[in-house]
Amino acid sequence: MCVCPLCFYGTRCQFSSSLFGLSLDAILGYHIKVNVNMKNQSHIVQISLVLTIIMIIIGLINGILSMITFKNKATHQVGCRFYLLGSSITTLLIVITFAMKFSILIIIQMTYNTNRSFLYIQCLSIDFFLRFFLNMDKWLNACVAAERAFATIKGANFNEKKSKQVAKYIILTLIFLTIRTTIYDPIHRRLLDDDDDDDSDKKRIWCIVTYSSNFRIFNSIVNIFHFCVPFLIDILSAIIIIIKTTRQRTTVQTHQTYGKLLREQIQQHSHLLVAPILL
Repeated sequence: MCVCPLCFYGTRCQFSSSLFGLSLDAILGYHIKVNVNMKNQSHIVQISLVLTIIMIIIGLINGILSMITFKNKATHQVGCRFYLLGSSITTLLIVITFAMKFSILIIIQMTYNTNRSFLYIQCLSIDFFLRFFLNMDKWLNACVAAERAFATIKGANFNEKKSKQVAKYIILTLIFLTIRTTIYDPIHRRLLDDDDDDDSDKKRIWCIVTYSSNFRIFNSIVNIFHFCVPFLIDILSAIIIIIKTTRQRTTVQTHQTYGKLLREQIQQHSHLLVAPILL
């Protein structure tokens, strides 16, 4: 008999299947067998491990190379480079934090670790940092798009020195605001003992987040804000760049129609429209 509220499941109704409540613990947790080595784990767990290792290796290589590229002083001519360097760092931190989260989940559920101090600290910190880095990365990418659009509008009048100064202030502001809109998450986290007196192999300790109904609405609004606003900035910036560049071309290539030039610019800058959708 199902006694869990709508969109909640688990032996203690500790997991949520709502859009922004689905976590790695909820997706993979119950597939991990307690006191069973990795060789004898389910195919879902084994495949997840292989895919995670591949993603971590690719992510680390990408993050390190990007950070080396944008750390070069020769690239610090405009503020956009500071955003790209920040994005490279957050990407690297996302990969490291996710690797820690995945490893801890696997080890804890396989061995039934009962060190509550360690479990509580990682419960409060890992998801908070992962959420913070993900949100920061979205905003930094949006800043890159916005500055490129602004530079396209200003043209030769674009002030590179001022853009670098503004970028530093914007990054600090984003760090502050992102922490302010994420700090409530660890406050609502706790450990939950999911035990079965008849079967010691089913004993587990979960890290869960518990919100009141009103706070769940607030949490959804915050998540939507951090997702939609950077996405809209990316799309609008791409549209501005395409339209502005097309208008500039019409003054030079007078023999071509505006429609043809617009199609050419859309094709040339299609990556600016596709990238936000894929991300």
